[in-house]
Amino acid sequence: MENRLKLSAILVANQLDLKALRVFLDLKPVADASSEVFYKLGDSRYQYFFNYGVMVLCGHTEEEMKWAVKTCTPFMRNPLSNSLRDDLDLKISPGAQLLFEFNEVVVDHVDDKIIRIAMFNLAQSVALDYYHQTTENLLTEIKGFTRDLETTGKLSLGRRAMMKFIGKALNTQNDIADNIYIFDAPELVWDDEYLDLLQKGLKQQFDLRVRFSEIEYTMRIIEDNLSVFREISHQRESSILEWIIILLILVEVFDLLISKIL
Repeated sequence: MENRLKLSAILVANQLDLKALRVFLDLKPVADASSEVFYKLGDSRYQYFFNYGVMVLCGHTEEEMKWAVKTCTPFMRNPLSNSLRDDLDLKISPGAQLLFEFNEVVVDHVDDKIIRIAMFNLAQSVALDYYHQTTENLLTEIKGFTRDLETTGKLSLGRRAMMKFIGKALNTQNDIADNIYIFDAPELVWDDEYLDLLQKGLKQQFDLRVRFSEIEYTMRIIEDNLSVFREISHQRESSILEWIIILLILVEVFDLLISKIL
């Protein structure tokens, strides 16, 4: 007999305060760490929270998911104006081989570990969607600056604006390094062949490595452009300093001439 479970990952904020959330829920988690907490609420109903702003729900109706998001609002830091969502169906078919299809995974049984691995990878997928959008937005801004440079021959970016942009790019890069774990399989798959196959299959189904590589490539382009911008800015500042020195020398010369004439 086949059965289905729907998993939904929702990125709601830049960060979730897991410590305060644990206190509020006052439930014993199935798994707990500094960056994530995993709860079982009943038969086939789970909630998985990540400190990078993603909550994954299993076995919940649409209304229950809306209520869960609203309940977590006090624990969101920098909530997103438009949340991102990704869904996955788990089809449980006894005796079936592990099969990965579009937005669906076929398993022969289900337990807390299988649910957790599927929710973990779904959370990574929606986080990658967010960072892809963020890096694309940064690249669009960069293209605007380079277009002005091509048209006017000048960089229309002041020092303060450049430093703020560099800070934004660096924060994005640090967030990606802190929150994306596609190269580190969860510990629970190490001694379980079925879970290991599930982890590898989900990683491939969501194209996690490919999407991460695309984000890395975009960040490298941004870094290369920023290096050029910094060099232009330094040259501009050096030129200003040179003119200041020349003007000071001219003032000294004029002062000397006037003194001699008088």
